[in-house]
Amino acid sequence: MGYQTPTPIQAEAIPVVLQGRDVMGAAQTGTGKTAGFGLPLLQRLLPHANTSTSPARHPVRSLILAPTRELADQIFANLRDYAKHTPLRCAVVFGGVDMKPQLLALRNGCEVLVATPGRLLDHMEQKSVSLAQVEVLVLDEADRMLDMGFLPDLQRIVRALPKQRQSLLFSATFSNEIRRLAGTFLTDPITIEVARRNATAENVTQKVYKVASTEAKRNAVAHLIQLHALSQVIVFSNTKIGCGRLARHLQKLGLNADAIHGDKSQQDRLVTLDNFKNGKTSVLVATDVAARGLDIAELPAVINYDLPYSPEDYVHRIGRTGRAGASGLALSIMSSEDGRLLADIEKLTKSKLDVEALDIDAREGGRSDERGPREARMPREERGFREERGSREASGSQEERPPREDRAVRELRSRTREPRRAPASMPSVTGQSNDPFFYKPYDADAQPAAEPTPAPVEAAVQARPITGLRRPAAPVAALLGGKR
Repeated sequence: MGYQTPTPIQAEAIPVVLQGRDVMGAAQTGTGKTAGFGLPLLQRLLPHANTSTSPARHPVRSLILAPTRELADQIFANLRDYAKHTPLRCAVVFGGVDMKPQLLALRNGCEVLVATPGRLLDHMEQKSVSLAQVEVLVLDEADRMLDMGFLPDLQRIVRALPKQRQSLLFSATFSNEIRRLAGTFLTDPITIEVARRNATAENVTQKVYKVASTEAKRNAVAHLIQLHALSQVIVFSNTKIGCGRLARHLQKLGLNADAIHGDKSQQDRLVTLDNFKNGKTSVLVATDVAARGLDIAELPAVINYDLPYSPEDYVHRIGRTGRAGASGLALSIMSSEDGRLLADIEKLTKSKLDVEALDIDAREGGRSDERGPREARMPREERGFREERGSREASGSQEERPPREDRAVRELRSRTREPRRAPASMPSVTGQSNDPFFYKPYDADAQPAAEPTPAPVEAAVQARPITGLRRPAAPVAALLGGKR
C-alpha cells in the first residue's frame, strides 16, 4: 500500500486495539484513521482465517458502520486491499442499490462487514445476516451517525451483538453530547487524541471571501477557480437544490462541473465520484454527503459555497484537501447574512479567519455595471427610453409638463365627454356585435328598447304551461310484478 511510517493516530491506536481495549479515537481528517483500526482488526481476525468454501466457516466477526454510502464503499475498498493476501473475506452493504449482489456476498460468508445502519437493518429483517459472532464493532465518523438521527438504528444493531465484544469509535470531531451518548456503546474506553479537539489541519491554508449579496456567490465560485488556477476542486453547498443549480451555472460558464447529492441515485453518485477521482470532472459540487471520510488523492482545494450550519462540518469539509501530509487550500464564500455561521466556526476551531472583500457582480459573467439592480432587470427598450428621457432632462430640451387639472374640472369633462365608439375595423373578440349600446354611458332614465316579437314556434313554447316532471309510460318495476 506504500505505507512507510505510521501517522500519530496509527502509532497510538494500533497497539491499544491489538490489546482488545475499547478505543475512542479523535484525530484530524486525512491522518489515516481507517488504517488505524483496519490493520489491527485484520490482525486479530487472522487466527480465524481459512480457505474453506463453506459459508458457515466465514461468519461475520467484525462489523464496521459508516454514516454515508460513499464512506462505506471507501472503507470496504481499503480493507479489501489490506486483506488482499489473506483468506479473510470482506463485504459491504448500503442502500440505493440492488440487494441481490449483497445477498449473494452475505450468503457466501464474510469475516469483515462494512455497512450503513439502514441497509444493515434491512438485511437483519430478512434474516440474511447474523451478528451473533461479532467480536469487534467499529463506528467510523461516529459523531455524524449519532448526529444524523441514527441513534435508534444503532441501538437496535447493538442489541443484536454479543455483549462481550470490542468497540471502537473514530472521528475527527467529538462534542460533549456525543461523548456522553457514545459512552453507552463502550466499556472503559481509552481516549486517544493526537491533536487539539476539533482542530483543523495545519497544512491547509484557509481564506474567507465576502461578497455583496447571496446572488453573487455563484459567480464568485467561478472567479476563485480561475484566480487560483484550480484543476480539481470540491464545492460544498448546504442544499440539494442549490447544489444542482450551481453545477448547471458553472457548466454554462464553460467549467467541467457535476453534482452529487442525496436526490441522485446511488449508481449516479458512484459514477460521478469515480469521474472526479479519475480527473474526468474538474469541479464536483456536493452536499455534505461528500464531506465525511472521502479520500481523493492530492486534492488541491475545496470551496465552501455555503458556510455549513454545523461548525463541525467545516472541519470535515476542509479535511478533503491536505491529506496525507500534502498542502491544501480551503476557500469560503460568505455574505452579510453569514456572520453568525463564521463566528461559530471560529469558536469551534479556536482560530481567527481573515475575511477579504471580493467585488463580484451578481449577473452572469460577473461584470460590474454602474446601473442599479432595478435598472439591470429592466427590458432593453425601457432602459433606452429612460436613458433618452434622462438625456433630454440634462440638456434642458424637455417640454414643461402641463399643470394638473382640478378635480371638479375633470369630473365635468367626464360628464360631457362624447360616448366612445368602437372603430369599424375592430374585431369582435367576445362574440358581441359592435353595437354602440355597449359603449354608451349608463343612463338611469333611458327607456328600455322594445323586445322583438317572438317567432310563432317560440311563442308556442313560451305559452306552454309548466306541469312538472312527466312520469314514464311503462312501469319501472316490471320484473317485480308492477306491470299489473
